[in-house]
Amino acid sequence: MSVLLAFDQVDAYYSQARILNGVSFEVGAGERVAILGRNGVGKTTVVNTLCGIADIHAGAIKLGGKRYTDVPHYLAARSGIAIVLQGRGIIPNLTIEENLMLGGAVDRPGRWNLDTVYELFPILGERRRNPGLGLSGGQQQMLAIGRALMANPELLVLDEPSEGLAPVIIDELAELFRHVADEGTAIMLIEQNINLIQRVAARYYVLSKGSVTESGDLAGMTTQQLQDHITI
Repeated sequence: MSVLLAFDQVDAYYSQARILNGVSFEVGAGERVAILGRNGVGKTTVVNTLCGIADIHAGAIKLGGKRYTDVPHYLAARSGIAIVLQGRGIIPNLTIEENLMLGGAVDRPGRWNLDTVYELFPILGERRRNPGLGLSGGQQQMLAIGRALMANPELLVLDEPSEGLAPVIIDELAELFRHVADEGTAIMLIEQNINLIQRVAARYYVLSKGSVTESGDLAGMTTQQLQDHITI
């Protein structure tokens, strides 16, 4: 199994504030991995480090067999990684279709294009000419996911995708993520919703105070054990 993404003893900072302290984890091709932890422990900083927003002061990120200590904003996309940001990141002055087309700007080959995304999310096709922010919260999350899939990624990174969504929508997302994973796309799920974690992920890492404190398989883990990991 090839490794798509690895953090190797990463210390990550915003200015002079250290958020990640020696963080190490990896996601291999086709894997479904969850990053667990309560609010404020550094989960989103993992994403921001991958995006070049947080600075690496020690350690490195490994992508495509190469080590990077200075991460430009475009590196993840060029390396076959698509990210669904917390808060969705819909561009307000663009239509639904224009938002989707942004995801295809990296021009990677694969099955995902406007037609296949509209097949997956018919509501987006019906409203393709409407503003992206004219959708409900759940529909905006569909748009954010569809835009990420348009990049035909090897790894799909999801930062708190259930945030603010009704349970029925979360159930739909779980089925969607399993469908995407079954077609060969690896998933890195940063999440606190236990139902979504249990239905999507196979392995986990726990972040606490900016460090990885535990890792393992989710198989056989009880809901209470998982809850305990999230509240560390």
